[in-house]
Order: sequence, then C-alpha cells, then structure tokens
Amino acid sequence: MINIVILGGGNVAYHLTNALLQNSAVNVVQVYNRSLKNINCFKNNILITNKLSELKDADIYILAVSDNAISELSSALNFKNKLVVHTSGSMAMDEIKSISNKGVFYLLQSFSKERKIDFSSVPICIEAETEKDLFLLETLAKSMSKNCYRIHSDQRKSLHVAAVFVNNFVNHLYHIGHEICEQNKVPFEILLPLILETANKITTLSPLEAQTGPAKRNDTKTIEKHIAMLNKNQQEIYTLLTKSIYNIYGKKL
Repeated sequence: MINIVILGGGNVAYHLTNALLQNSAVNVVQVYNRSLKNINCFKNNILITNKLSELKDADIYILAVSDNAISELSSALNFKNKLVVHTSGSMAMDEIKSISNKGVFYLLQSFSKERKIDFSSVPICIEAETEKDLFLLETLAKSMSKNCYRIHSDQRKSLHVAAVFVNNFVNHLYHIGHEICEQNKVPFEILLPLILETANKITTLSPLEAQTGPAKRNDTKTIEKHIAMLNKNQQEIYTLLTKSIYNIYGKKL
C-alpha cells in the first residue's frame, strides 16, 4: 500500500484525489490546500488541512499546484527518505527545492472539474533521482493507467509544448469556429462530426497525411473569400495558419 499526501486544490488535484481514493493500491492519507474551501468536498472521506505543520507521514507527497507555487511550497517539505513530486509538464524536476527525494508525476491530460476522467487511458510521465523512487512512481502509475512512460525533464518540456499545440491551441480554434457560427446563426453542433472525424483520423494516418483544405490545395479564391468574412483577429490567425500549411505542402502542388 502506497501512502500519499496530495497538496493542491485545483483541477488536477481534484481529479487525482478522486482517482486515488478509488485505487485499492493506494492510501490517500491527507489533502492540503491553503484554502480549505477548495478541498472541503473531501472532508468526509479523508483528512484535510491548510497548515503545512499538520502534514501527516506518507511515502509520496504530490504537489498538484501551479508551476509558480512548486518552488516555494516544496521548500517547506523537508522529509528524510520521502519522495516529493510535482505534476507539471513544463517545470524541471529540480524546481523542487526540498531536501527530500525528488520526482515528477505528470498526467498528460486536460482537466476540467465538470468532466469525468478515465485515468486508465491517461498517459503518466514519471521521473525520479533514483531507480528506487522511479520504481515506486512506476508502481503508482501502473496502478492507475495502462500508459506509463519514463520521461526526463527535457523530453517532458518538449511534450508539454506539443500538448499546447494539439490541445490548447486547437480548443481556441474551436472557440473561434463557435463564434463564427453564433454570429451567423448557424448551430455549432453541425461541426461536431467533422471535429470527431478529424481527431479519429490521426489514429490511422499521420497529421501530415490527414491534412485537407484550401490552404493545402492553394485554393486562393476560397481563401480570399474566407478572409473577407472574418474580423481582424480571426483574419490574422487564418492567414498565419494558411501560410504555415502552404509552406509545408506548397512545393508539392
């Protein structure tokens, strides 16, 4: 049984705590957050606290907090022979300023409190200073997910940048598409089958092979019509992405 204390009250901490509470291989000892309001939902199941001095003994202390909070918070967690890990995709393992053993437990997924997450398919990227701690994190990860990867800090930073492109930026484009639909009184739901097919397509084709559209075809008449329909911000994004696509495929036209 792995004893765990979770520190944080945001989306990652919320979903991680819920997942670990249902994990028979794990004992969630306690949840900490500066504001008890964000973790009150757990008070009937486990101990909660907003005082670092009240932290209980555990095998792993998981910092599910913002990147800016990792350094300061970890500096207060000086437990001998214990493992302190953060869950950030973009911060190096050395961002942990504790005398405790250090590691990373990065959950590569987008978390919103309103959406349930199936952790069995969530990629978990782990890193640690010693093989012993790496094995401990691997045991924890494999008790939660089918997808566990040993990834060092530089690889994880690159992975996080890639994730921003395929998740955050793509979702922003969904927002722009939603705006255009609303402005022209067209149901956004009409686009959902296209969105799903685009996502499913890259499970069998590479993104390079899956690309379609006027930019790839260099259909300048259609591109000009589209640009004329958009506001200034939308035009800038459309033009930038069109140029990027054309630069990849233009030589093949």
